[in-house]
Amino acid sequence: MERRASVADGPSLSVQERREWGRSWRSSVPRSQLVEFAGADGRVDPVELLQSQESLRIAELVPIRYERMLASPWAFFRGAALIMAADLARVPYTGISVQLCGDAHLSNFGLFGSAERSLVFDINDFDETLPGPWEWDVKRLTASLAVAARSHGATRAERERVVRACARAYREKMHALAAMRELDVWYAQNPIDDALLSSVRPKAAQSIRQAADHARSRDSTQALSKLTHVIDGRREFVSDPPLLVPIEELVGEAEAVGYGRNAAALIDAYQATLNVSVQPLVRRFRYTGMARKVVGVGSVGLRSWVVLTVGRDEDDPLVLQVKEAQPSVLECYLQPSAYANAAQRVVVGQRLMQASGDILLGWLHTVGPDGHEGDFFVRQLRDWKGSATIEAMSAQMMTDYGRACGEVLARAHARTGDRIAIAGYLGRGEATDIAFTRFAEAYADRNQLDYELLREAADDHRVPVASGL
Repeated sequence: MERRASVADGPSLSVQERREWGRSWRSSVPRSQLVEFAGADGRVDPVELLQSQESLRIAELVPIRYERMLASPWAFFRGAALIMAADLARVPYTGISVQLCGDAHLSNFGLFGSAERSLVFDINDFDETLPGPWEWDVKRLTASLAVAARSHGATRAERERVVRACARAYREKMHALAAMRELDVWYAQNPIDDALLSSVRPKAAQSIRQAADHARSRDSTQALSKLTHVIDGRREFVSDPPLLVPIEELVGEAEAVGYGRNAAALIDAYQATLNVSVQPLVRRFRYTGMARKVVGVGSVGLRSWVVLTVGRDEDDPLVLQVKEAQPSVLECYLQPSAYANAAQRVVVGQRLMQASGDILLGWLHTVGPDGHEGDFFVRQLRDWKGSATIEAMSAQMMTDYGRACGEVLARAHARTGDRIAIAGYLGRGEATDIAFTRFAEAYADRNQLDYELLREAADDHRVPVASGL
């Protein structure tokens, strides 16, 4: 279909012209067409798509990835961003571009500490971020609601209420943002405060308070107690292979000592990617050790390290996560990233979409202690980070949570895309709410079938699956 450039960054059109430009996309992609996705004919086998990612990952960890994805259709969905990107690319999409999260499912929203040390709710995973059509994120978010709601027995009517509330929240929030001044949009965020707690049902408020209290307890000190122990007066990472493996066990004591000597140069390279105002802070910490740590579902097999540094003394720890970045799964279907360093792509996308982010978020290109050369982004580990337990949510709680995610996604899109044009396309009525709801239910059906295909591949030993991890 014909592509047209976004007008978000230019002041040449009036508000009405921008609104009409958004409405004009309805002729190319009618709102009712948001329901559609291409059939099975010509579709790449989903198992083959997953296998195509194996060469980029640590071979011994690939079976863990499949084990985690096979835990449930919901777990499968979380690891199947590439499969959904391939599906979304096979149907027409609007040319109203935003900075996409790229993997906007429910578990990639959550709580974390802002630079101002308040607790905020926002998107918290940007491994697949890339500019692209706004509706791709909305489709992934709404589909994740349908899949997750199925996982704990919600009826079809309950699922439709859950998904429709999210789609409506996105639409209504986008209209509200379209009416706001530019600076007000940029400063907008979702703090966990008294105003929020008073706006929700008492049961929801209680859950939010509990999640907030838990998130505030998750910091470097808490990470230290979970991931390390003291042996002969020296603090070391716990050995729990293959999930947590100290560097000494991976490369030997001598190589580990040598890598430690070079760590200062790596920290210098990393801190050069930070805002100049926090670079002196990073230089006050020194490296003391690291370990390889398996994380997530979709990220299993990519190299992820936890790095222990200390500041004024041993009671002043800072634990960093150094995580490998690969090209976004969207790059096969949209356009290559503007950044040669995949980790820089992740960091820039996060800075664009989040209202207030980690002051220590930066990137590296380096050869790791295992000899692998790659791009890595660096961030604080567990900086007040908290996430909802999706599997334990009631239908009503999931409705509230999905509504919050829809509003946050709209605010994130409004920062980089033309919010007035998107609002113009969405309209005031419920046409897009209905379309996204129907799409989500249909895609949950497809996800179930894809999950069963992976299960068959595992039973036939076409994919390796770990057990008991």
